[in-house]
Amino acid sequence: MPDTMKKYTHIYFDLDRTLWDFEANALETFQDLFEKYKLQQIFDSFEAFHKTYQKHNEQLWKEYRDQKISKQDLRNRRFELTLDEVNIEDKHLAQQLGDEYIALSPLKTRLFPGTLDVLDYLSAKQYRLHIITNGFNEVQFVKLKNSKLDQYFSKVITSENAGAQKPRPEIFHYALSSVHAKKHESLMIGDDLSGDILGAQKYGIDQVFCNFVGHQHQERPTFEIESISELKNIL
Repeated sequence: MPDTMKKYTHIYFDLDRTLWDFEANALETFQDLFEKYKLQQIFDSFEAFHKTYQKHNEQLWKEYRDQKISKQDLRNRRFELTLDEVNIEDKHLAQQLGDEYIALSPLKTRLFPGTLDVLDYLSAKQYRLHIITNGFNEVQFVKLKNSKLDQYFSKVITSENAGAQKPRPEIFHYALSSVHAKKHESLMIGDDLSGDILGAQKYGIDQVFCNFVGHQHQERPTFEIESISELKNIL
């Protein structure tokens, strides 16, 4: 059993799918785009449009994390490939959708239940709270501000600023060095087993796996929770 009385000082949170409800906010944004651009004239249904996009987006994000494509390639190609599947070759529309998605999605404010309560609790206990995210700078900072999360975090570490993405050790080293934190007093909290949990584990810091969807796995994180409110049992 992990030592729940262990004294942490620096708490590092992932943002998307850990605090900020990425799926709910993205879905709302896609519904806005589907209606605005009358995409029902192109796709059989909203579900068909969304599912096709998700398939290409996941693959392109993998290529981006592996440094095989650029940030701009990711932004443009995910909508180009989505339209290609229904035999629409329209780079202008793809760019419009890409640009508007980036502009609109961070304005959405759905958080996981209990998020603000937990952050208030941790702040009152004087933990130093930080963010480590692979998301783009111009998107993540807007999300934090609009969701009123920015007030809680003393440092926001993005992969663009760190020059490396989770799970690479460089981003964790950058995150700890930037606030003069030691490994034994640091804790990483996130939903991504590969990026957040195994990345932190390999670097040598404890982790909390936010398994909000009941994912079956064989990994052994330091802690595992099913809701953000369970952090009160750990910290």
